Amino acid sequence: MSKQNRREFIKKSTAATLGLSALGAVGFSAKSYGRILGANERLNVAIAGLGRRLGAFYEPIGLESSNVNLLYLCDAMQSQMPKAAKNFEKYISYAPKLEQNILKVLDDKELDVLINATPDHWHAPGTWLALERGKHVYVEKPCSHNPREGELLIALQKKYNKVVQMGNQQRSAPESREIIAAIHNGAIGKAYMAKAFYSNNRGAVPNPVQQAVPAGLDWELFQGPAPRKPYMHDTWDYNWHWYGWDYGTAETGNNATHELDVARWALQVDYPSEVMVVSGKMHYPEDGWTMYDTMDATFKFGDNKVIQWDGKSRNNYKTYGSDRGTIIYGTEGSVYVDRGGYKQFDRTGKEIKSNLAKNNEGGTVLGGGGDMSTTHVVNFFNAVRGKEKQNSNIEEGAVSTLLCHLANISSRTGETLICDPKNGHITNSQKAMALWTREYEKGWEPPKI
Repeated sequence: MSKQNRREFIKKSTAATLGLSALGAVGFSAKSYGRILGANERLNVAIAGLGRRLGAFYEPIGLESSNVNLLYLCDAMQSQMPKAAKNFEKYISYAPKLEQNILKVLDDKELDVLINATPDHWHAPGTWLALERGKHVYVEKPCSHNPREGELLIALQKKYNKVVQMGNQQRSAPESREIIAAIHNGAIGKAYMAKAFYSNNRGAVPNPVQQAVPAGLDWELFQGPAPRKPYMHDTWDYNWHWYGWDYGTAETGNNATHELDVARWALQVDYPSEVMVVSGKMHYPEDGWTMYDTMDATFKFGDNKVIQWDGKSRNNYKTYGSDRGTIIYGTEGSVYVDRGGYKQFDRTGKEIKSNLAKNNEGGTVLGGGGDMSTTHVVNFFNAVRGKEKQNSNIEEGAVSTLLCHLANISSRTGETLICDPKNGHITNSQKAMALWTREYEKGWEPPKI
């Protein structure tokens, strides 16, 4: 279904359900009356982190059928808030509150939902702070900065019984759901291997040098749970991804999360028994990028199943014909699936079926948003109300994120990891298992479960 058709369907369905005409009861417009009528189900929402993923939330929040009130826009950088409010003017007819401190936002008892789009090191802490205050959480990928945080999110969701959903939006794509269900029903025989990949042409990044904190940035708040350090040039605006492990999770946490999630979903596997990685910084050797920019990872699972990851951050050769996606191999055929839909092949390599989406979901372009993200966020809102089953709960998100963490740990230690297939814990290296968690700034330690 096209974006325009989906919008029309939603509008017609909402109007039919509410029985509204162009003018509703007592002279209110349909839009205004709809907000009054649905007040008992309206969700008060805050967005924390107003950077490049903000575009994913315009449409789902603006839809009348979502019945949400954007109560807060929040960011550690002051200039991000009025800019975000201006962007939202195209989608909502009221002004949200602007609040720099996420802790003040979370203390508002009127708040129902936190959309957590902060940097990676804030994903799990922001989520557990929200859960402790009785909020539901939509947290962007990766849902954790280290493996222990993923375990905590699973346990805390159960403890507080709130809806927590990660931004693995391909789980809500109709075409992906269709073909994964077919794979599970034997469409390509027994699925035994998946190849997940990503290619991008990221350029050189500045070499960070210590400088004064930029005007309007609450550096203390930005660091949050991370150990304190001086501000380095250009850290706050995206390049925190590549400047060490204090805030980011490298490209694997940044992007492999999506494709590894699809691969694991297709193969119906959870924790690996072995993780092997070859990685390195292969481009712009003198720039400020401190992580690897190229990775080949292999994850072995029970029942002789394998997932491979081919990640190239700064070499945009499209090895598999596109910039990102997943290939699933079965005993009787194969499937290629990405954000644009899927193609199914028999064992001879002949294409036998396809379903290509007409959506506008971003691939490797910075930022994001589109039909897939809108559907995923709306699914979350409806799950909060108890009207839909989540397309992906936090346990699914956390286990897929763990694959990224294990690949990063293997890369950092230079070791092949042997893991407990019951929980993913590393059994052959104390050095590697020491990276299961991180050092936290005093006062920001995780809750004890």
